[in-house]
Amino acid sequence: MSQIFAVAPMIDWTDRHCRYFHRQLSTRAVLYTEMVTTGAIIHGKNDFLLYNEDEHPLVLQLGGSNPADLAACTRLAVERGYDEINLNVGCPSDRVQNGRFGACLMAEPELVGDCLKAMQDAAGTVPVSIKTRLGIDEQDSYSFLMRLLQAVDNAGVSRLTLHARKAWLNGLSPKENRDIPPLDYDRVHQVKRDLAHFEVLLNGGLQSLDEAQAQLQFVDGVMLGRAVYQNPWMLAAVDSVLYGQPIKWQAPEEVLPVMADYIERHIAAGGRFWHVARHMLGLFQNRPGARQWRRHLSENGPRAESAAPLYEAAEKVLGQAVA
Repeated sequence: MSQIFAVAPMIDWTDRHCRYFHRQLSTRAVLYTEMVTTGAIIHGKNDFLLYNEDEHPLVLQLGGSNPADLAACTRLAVERGYDEINLNVGCPSDRVQNGRFGACLMAEPELVGDCLKAMQDAAGTVPVSIKTRLGIDEQDSYSFLMRLLQAVDNAGVSRLTLHARKAWLNGLSPKENRDIPPLDYDRVHQVKRDLAHFEVLLNGGLQSLDEAQAQLQFVDGVMLGRAVYQNPWMLAAVDSVLYGQPIKWQAPEEVLPVMADYIERHIAAGGRFWHVARHMLGLFQNRPGARQWRRHLSENGPRAESAAPLYEAAEKVLGQAVA
């Protein structure tokens, strides 16, 4: 089983334009959609399953707690060619709790099992997986987590991403829940030891490829979220460092012609420059000129009608024209 590097699902961030950008930087990183609710897919007017073929390998993350609805959405996703379907049992927001899905489902392992079984039956040969926390509120014992994972196992699902923190459903915002509950990597490692047949990915707090590699001694894969979004150039080293493949790009500016072409096509189809470019603000992170890059795009991007601001911003970084 080869090690896995994945970019976490992040609401308002990992949309199809973000994923297309990330895919240009790494051919091997597994990309996730934002969490999409079953209600949005079944009843919404927009096409919430839309993606670009270049995004593969691509995982659809679903939010919901009705087995029949999750099965219906899974069937649609399989028809659309997604590589994996993931159930969110980790999001702690009030809106998600009110819809009876996300992290609050950890308290209902039997329901989670029913949901996964329904998804598994609908998925055929396409893998089904789950992403969850270590616990919720005062229910954060190892035995509490294992009750959930036993239900996952009974449903025939063995792909698991563990966000190495518990979630506070009351008292903390979703943002605070990403930082305040302490990390517990040892518990994730213990899950892998005790459920060796599970494919376990570790999520939470990882900031670099070095940190990711260190965790791959104990688990099957790692998932990074904000660190990648804020410093996407990190992805350019993933194929080489983790998979032994040649480096595709030597410098961040080399990816700009590809993205400029994508932006022009998006604008021609009725989209806006900023839909794509907002995800590129961190491209020169930790490099000289990064602030000028972000400032130029932020000031000129929302009104731009072509891809020109990409090159203008790059000139400010490099002090020379970029072709």
